Amino acid sequence: MDVPAITLAGWVRVLWRGALFGGVVYGCLAILLMVRVVERPLFGLRRPWTPWITQFVCKSAFVILRLPLVVRGRVMRQRGAVVANHVSWLDIFALNAAQRGYFVAKSEVEHWAAIGWLARATGTVFIARKGAEAKKQQAVFEERLRAGHHLMFFPEGTSTDAVRVLPFKSTLFAAFWSHGLEEVMWIQPVTLAYRAPAGCDPRFYGWWGDMEFAGHLLMVLAQGRQGRVEVVFHDPVPVDAFPDRKALAAHCEAEVRRGLEGRL
Repeated sequence: MDVPAITLAGWVRVLWRGALFGGVVYGCLAILLMVRVVERPLFGLRRPWTPWITQFVCKSAFVILRLPLVVRGRVMRQRGAVVANHVSWLDIFALNAAQRGYFVAKSEVEHWAAIGWLARATGTVFIARKGAEAKKQQAVFEERLRAGHHLMFFPEGTSTDAVRVLPFKSTLFAAFWSHGLEEVMWIQPVTLAYRAPAGCDPRFYGWWGDMEFAGHLLMVLAQGRQGRVEVVFHDPVPVDAFPDRKALAAHCEAEVRRGLEGRL
């Protein structure tokens, strides 16, 4: 998809939205880091305070962009993880605005300029794609899940064009079949549905392939009349209701795919 040319009015929106957005993100990051200095020695892995700051920032992002965010369904109360389709960098804000949790991201993200720093500060779990790291990663997952964290990840493994769901990879689901975790863990499928602005390409909010982050960010900031984002929470399911990770991944994929088709 070609990024449309930005008009003069669009550049004005880029400047004021970008300044406000950056001020909120980095201003609240400074507050979060100060709160974490007290929170960490008192609660360790548990974070009873700082996720509220993250959620405030993410809700504010949609207000600044004037992009309506609609949340349907209920966030699960059980211990476990959320799995969703992956459309754009906006997914991070949408899911964190709708609930308080911690993302699972590829290890490369940790070293991205600005984004890696934010991800580390907000408690993101970084994973390597090397097989040798599997045991270590599983131990990290266990530790975070037993601490009561809701982990959030994208089983497609990459972002898409907003109008389709790619097959879910079952690899990450294996972490829930270890040391009895399957007996206490639940998984909640979530559909992220983006409706493009009137008259725009249906894939407007999709960020995929070789699209540059900066160009896509500018396009969204410049847009006058935005579309809409829907976060649909499906019914959570217990991990031990499925014979293996592949069956669980297939169920989650079907729920997310059904949710997207219903919204489109």
